[in-house]
Amino acid sequence: MTKNERVSAALRGDEVDRVPVSAWGHDFLREWSPEGLAAATLDAYRKYDWDFVKVNPRATYYAEAWGARFRPSGQPDQGPELVEAGVKSAADLARIGVTDVTKGPFGEQLAALRLIARELAAEARFIQTVFSPLAVVSRTTGSTKAVQAFMREEPERLEAALGAIAETLARYAAACAEAGASGIFFASVEWGSRDHISDEEYGRFGRPYDLRVLEAARDAPFNVLHVCRDRNHLEGLLDYPVAALHWAAGGDGNPSLAGIAGRTAKAVMGGVSQDSTLIKGTPAEVTGEARQAIAETGGRRFLLAPGCSADPSVPEANLHALREAAALSESRPKPGREAHR
Repeated sequence: MTKNERVSAALRGDEVDRVPVSAWGHDFLREWSPEGLAAATLDAYRKYDWDFVKVNPRATYYAEAWGARFRPSGQPDQGPELVEAGVKSAADLARIGVTDVTKGPFGEQLAALRLIARELAAEARFIQTVFSPLAVVSRTTGSTKAVQAFMREEPERLEAALGAIAETLARYAAACAEAGASGIFFASVEWGSRDHISDEEYGRFGRPYDLRVLEAARDAPFNVLHVCRDRNHLEGLLDYPVAALHWAAGGDGNPSLAGIAGRTAKAVMGGVSQDSTLIKGTPAEVTGEARQAIAETGGRRFLLAPGCSADPSVPEANLHALREAAALSESRPKPGREAHR
């Protein structure tokens, strides 16, 4: 199979010659320009021969679009530092309006996508990272606790800001497709965890705005919902209009790959712990955990990956082991989940 055929078959739940595999992480030194981000993304793709590409831009670009300022750390293993928040009080939420996605930080990201598309052509699919509207607010304030306070004390102001952000991200999702992306990697970040937001709060401040963005990207073939952190909200979000669900299945209080696979016709993605096995384990341990995930899913409707971004300090040998674990699945029998075909 070609890479595109393999990924498409996995998303449909058809038999594959082997499971598709990929990993991604920040390049804190090169992610500050379209050219640098594109080069870092493509270098990693070529080095490990991934089946698909998840673009991993600097996590601050959404907040930059609404006035937050950051400085690069200058260190390969450290992310940028917040210099000035774009929202410092509830009154500042009124400053958040619909933003032109062809300019500023969003325009810069689109330029990077066009560079990546030009290089990959029809060779492999790539998807762009888009944070949820709620996560954009917390990046703009620089504080999860501040947003929690807005929920309690200024919910209407917060909802107005979320609406403007959701409209902007909906336009941006469409623009990503026009730039060549096969979909968006929609990330909840800290708001994916019950440690930070209750089910009821998520129903008010998360879901309506998430769905507005995802609806704009509905026609893309490779949209992924990434539900972050431990004790996550994934089981309440299975109806989201995406092709695949991605989470850290080994996280505390999180559902298993098999548990979610048995409840949905969507593909599942993940299988290897980014916080323990990938960064601290041996290549053999990475291979073992990956093969366990393949066995758990039957290698059908499954994409092998870490549960979240790979830290810059992850040993290269472990990333090669992840790729080789997928190759080892080539000759394995692949029992289907016929109920979901």
